Amino acid sequence: MNNRTIPIVAAPELRQRKRSAPKGRVVDPAALAEVQKLLGRAERSPALLIEHLHKLQDHFGHLSARHLAALAREMGLAQTEVYEVATFYHHFDVVKEGGEAPAALTVRVCESLSCEMAGAQDLLKRLPAILGSDVRVIAAPCIGRCEQAPAVAVGQHPLAHASTASVQAAVAAGHTRHEPEGHVDFDAYREEGGYALLKTCIAGELDVEDIIKELEGSGLRGLGGAGFPAGRKWRIVRNEAAPRLMAVNIDEGEPGTFKDRVYLERDPHRFLEGMLIAAWAVGIAGIYIYLRDEYHGCRAMLEAELDKLRARPPWPGMPVIELRRGAGAYICGEESAMIESIEGKRGMPRLRPPYVAQVGLFGRPTLEHNFETLYWVREILEKGGTWFASQGRNGRKGLRSFSVSGRVKSPGVKLAPAGITIRELIAEYCGGMADGQTFYGYLPGGASGGILPASLGDIPLDFDTLQPYGCFIGSAAVVVLSDQDTAVGAARNLMRFFQHESCGQCTPCRNGTAKASALIEQDKWDLDLLADLSAVMRDASICGLGQAAPNPVDCVVKYFPEELT
Repeated sequence: MNNRTIPIVAAPELRQRKRSAPKGRVVDPAALAEVQKLLGRAERSPALLIEHLHKLQDHFGHLSARHLAALAREMGLAQTEVYEVATFYHHFDVVKEGGEAPAALTVRVCESLSCEMAGAQDLLKRLPAILGSDVRVIAAPCIGRCEQAPAVAVGQHPLAHASTASVQAAVAAGHTRHEPEGHVDFDAYREEGGYALLKTCIAGELDVEDIIKELEGSGLRGLGGAGFPAGRKWRIVRNEAAPRLMAVNIDEGEPGTFKDRVYLERDPHRFLEGMLIAAWAVGIAGIYIYLRDEYHGCRAMLEAELDKLRARPPWPGMPVIELRRGAGAYICGEESAMIESIEGKRGMPRLRPPYVAQVGLFGRPTLEHNFETLYWVREILEKGGTWFASQGRNGRKGLRSFSVSGRVKSPGVKLAPAGITIRELIAEYCGGMADGQTFYGYLPGGASGGILPASLGDIPLDFDTLQPYGCFIGSAAVVVLSDQDTAVGAARNLMRFFQHESCGQCTPCRNGTAKASALIEQDKWDLDLLADLSAVMRDASICGLGQAAPNPVDCVVKYFPEELT
């Protein structure tokens, strides 16, 4: 036997015939011309796919099959690749061939827990008949305005404490976008000493090691939910090989959370200065800010302020800053899913290791931070880490921005000492319970943080204090329940949310959330089956969504058994 390679030749009838046209839908020349005109001179990089989909959606009101095919041709992508990204995100309306385009105006009624408690379901029932067929009314997951429940978005115009009358008026007025008013702009921020600290860093008057030690001494941890020590993260990424990138998460989609939006609306440059100090300290070559699509007005404001910053940079070598737009996907609050989205892909969490600090954006070491973490950098460095660490209560350290909603007199963002209890928070910062309401229970960390009864209202609210009770603080999204609510009702609302927002990548989360939602809708819960399901989801889900989704159900079983009898 010789060692020659034997060529493999397919039988004639199995040989692939040469295609007369590219695989997929034939591109309509008119649609291609429309896409080319709309994109103009913008780059056709695959990383900009979601940005370009937004341009099409904004201009045409939906994404037609002919335009998706044309976009794929223009960007040099497979049509399936464009289609799977477009259909992954909730805010893209993909219309199949021969399908009917949605109404020109969409009214989104938030049905998250705080809004449901405030009457969102009644709005969903009444608005379609009132507004007529020219307006599409749909239920939406949390839109980040829980303190304004029930919250509604008319186009991109948010309405606080919405009613049928206010929605009608907004539709008649043709509102499409609302931009925040009264924020500290670039000039005002500089007049108040803004960017002076950054300039001191750039001038070499402050040492990187001293700054990192100051952050470590402050105890500042990631305030998006994970709680990883900020100083340690800077140190880890700084030790990785250049070029290094930075990703900033302002996607806060956790039901009950709105603190980042409130701070962004008030003082955007305090965040931007903290971001640039972090970039200088870690040696960042490029920065990507990921802002959720529901914050449409914030995006216009932030882009305008970024333009001012670029025109008069406080740092001659300031990294390029890109603002990327989410498209309606809670899962993109998970750091690796966010990175996938920034790269123009479906927001599906990555398997780890490697971690994003080693292999993140575009394969480079990446410093990933939540908005609020960076918002505190300037003040901590100016006042000292000891100042920040001394603010705690009940043996804890630091300050926390609690997003409080639900049955309290004064909901909103409450800056309070870390370690404050829910009873103290309600009494001292929220004006007490709403009239006629008795404190019954609370969510200490948004949808995924679990549910606790009023009898456990003296637990210090901070990282690491709630885990013994099967809960966690996460992004400090506190939803207060009264005797007019039930924990069972809350769990049903939350599990429907998780089912809707699961990315579908892994079976334990995709099927588990659907199965759990169906089980708890029953009058009698199958506790043994729910326990088995919870264990599988916690042990086998890829990311925190599936791992934490059972928390509300497990808490009902553990702390509210009387509701199940």
